[in-house]
Amino acid sequence: MRKVIITISRECGTGGRDIACRLGEKLGLHVYDKTIFEAVSEKYHLSKQEIDRIKAKKLNLWDDLSQFCRQFDVSGKSYLPESRKTTSRELYYAESEIMRNLAAQGSCIILGRCGFSVFKDNPDAVKIFIHADRDVRIRRIVETKKLDEKGAVEYIDEVDKARENFTKYFAGNSIYDTRNYDFSINVSRFTAEEVATFLAEHLRRRMEME
Repeated sequence: MRKVIITISRECGTGGRDIACRLGEKLGLHVYDKTIFEAVSEKYHLSKQEIDRIKAKKLNLWDDLSQFCRQFDVSGKSYLPESRKTTSRELYYAESEIMRNLAAQGSCIILGRCGFSVFKDNPDAVKIFIHADRDVRIRRIVETKKLDEKGAVEYIDEVDKARENFTKYFAGNSIYDTRNYDFSINVSRFTAEEVATFLAEHLRRRMEME
């Protein structure tokens, strides 16, 4: 059985997590999302809200470098390292290390976390991007998050912007660049089950190849 590492990136409101879970069930693969967050949270003693806040910032290399330097006094001696704020760069490298360790254990599905970039040179990786028409995404967020339409629009814009900033900073290009992926799927007219079935049929054949 051939090993496969499936990375799934997605726009907010597309049901990407549901699709990933259904795909995992069909292929008998672990889906890693919360596992990555929990490991990073434990390492840096951060809540999910704190991690989201760090990753949502307008990322800048100078900010990370300045944050690192502030842990030293003028003599170059480190002081109060435990009080230093965790940088987005530290989060990215910690998550990437965890993803590689999980993938080394066998075939799996990695949801989000710039997985397409982490495994861009891995011959076992199949990289997928899930997107949908804006009105479809708004309706889904209204239903799942119990928001009104205005609130759903604001939520989508905030999450999409955070993911795009994070991707541009660490992957060096846009999350919307289809050259990042092997599959780019508009799921507007399909159910999560239909999308998962379509992907499973292709990926199952790949896994059966020697």
